[in-house]
Amino acid sequence: MYSIVSTAIIMGIQSIPVQVEADVSNGMPLFEMVGFLASEVKEARERVRTALKNSGYLLPAKRITVNLSPANIKKTGSGFDLPVAIAILAALGIIPEERLQGILVVGEIGLNGNIQPTEGVLPMVAEAKKQGFTRCLLPYGNYREASVIHNVELIALRHLTEAIRYLNGDGVPAPESGTEAAGADIMGEGQRDGEETQPDFAQINGQRLLRRAGEVAAAGMHNFLMTGAPGAGKTMLAQRIPSILPPMEEAERLELAKIYSVSGMLLKEAHILEKRPFRSPHHTITPQGLVGGGTIPKPGEISLAHKGVLFLDELAEFSKPTLELLRQPMEAKEIQIARLHGTISYPADFMLVAAMNPCPCGAYPDMNRCHCTQSAINRYLGKISRPLLDRIDICVETAPLTYEEVAAQGKNEPSAVIRQRVCEAWERQKARFAGTGIYFNSRIPAQRLKEYCGMGTAEEAFMQDVYRQNGLTARSYHKILRVARTIADLSGSADVRVEHLSEAACYRSLDRNYWERG
Repeated sequence: MYSIVSTAIIMGIQSIPVQVEADVSNGMPLFEMVGFLASEVKEARERVRTALKNSGYLLPAKRITVNLSPANIKKTGSGFDLPVAIAILAALGIIPEERLQGILVVGEIGLNGNIQPTEGVLPMVAEAKKQGFTRCLLPYGNYREASVIHNVELIALRHLTEAIRYLNGDGVPAPESGTEAAGADIMGEGQRDGEETQPDFAQINGQRLLRRAGEVAAAGMHNFLMTGAPGAGKTMLAQRIPSILPPMEEAERLELAKIYSVSGMLLKEAHILEKRPFRSPHHTITPQGLVGGGTIPKPGEISLAHKGVLFLDELAEFSKPTLELLRQPMEAKEIQIARLHGTISYPADFMLVAAMNPCPCGAYPDMNRCHCTQSAINRYLGKISRPLLDRIDICVETAPLTYEEVAAQGKNEPSAVIRQRVCEAWERQKARFAGTGIYFNSRIPAQRLKEYCGMGTAEEAFMQDVYRQNGLTARSYHKILRVARTIADLSGSADVRVEHLSEAACYRSLDRNYWERG
């Protein structure tokens, strides 16, 4: 007898339909699986055989052939166990084949028949809905993330026997109390009132320039670099930038949820998408950990920071080859990972925020405290290449705090007030770029800068002086125009004026203050 069960495989964050075909016929007893399978998929044969036995279903002495199609796509992961088991049972006549119509099946099976959660279920269910599937059989541990997708019946299973009973018409296993609101929980809709969820700008004393630069960066999603002595508040400010970013829209939440589902992180954290992501990897991170990769490619930190903030503290302590990998995704807003059997793309639309000391000891240019040699300073700063620096829109130097600023008890402007200004700037950009595929000032193509950042005679003359005096590159010149457009939006101005350009030019001061000293 023959049967077919629908399942899926994950490529990047996209789900690709896979058909599991099972044929049981007379002949030499054999259980064979084909279809370009990875080792963990081949091992499903023994897991399924033993799980069926321990669930009371002994395979007959027949020839059993299972094919996973299409055969030109390599099948990886452990989520094929359940569809393989159900396909065999249907081929044996234990499960009515007509009950398999319109159902997507995914799940790993333990030797005792328990159904274990697997990664990437959310994008599978989302694609199943697009393909017209009305029901999904999945592990109970994946029910919470899959419930993000509406208008699809989810059958959450704990044991193989539950799947068999359901497919034979014996009722639907009921989720435990409280899981009905799980999807809203994941998407941040179940955030608890009165709970402080993130730091606030009101906690930052002094550093007016730094606070203003952070606001401008958030308003236009500009990449942002801070440099200065340790303890000046660089890390403190970076941790508070998510608190002034507008909430994510539904489409952004869903796309980010797919990335976290593929990474397996939705299985571990309850309120992971309550706010925009803030990722802060240690400087010892590997290139694969930062941009993604591996034998079975997984999203890296730049993808986990999608639609949020990637904070690189102690930037100059990262290895130079690792930092250089950021250049392409910072421009393209995605990362492509090439492997033997194809290329996988992960979204990487993040705002880079970085902090670093001016020298290895952190005291430069105070020569009474700094004992670093000029060559040591040059090597330290040399890890930040000029091409990478050109991709950073805003660069500011932090001054040490005075005693009065540290001890001040005054009321600082809170994040809620700043966020309101940032939201208004985002709305202006949304209206300006409607229908163009551009979302932020930081993403304006160079060929359209004159259209959106048109300048008068005085502005042209000012930028000509800035370009010549600072030895700007074409890219850094364009960055100043984009930042000036954001500053104009924050002030409610329709035109880019000299004062906006002047402030934006100040945010490129590190080009000459540090890198040209070496």
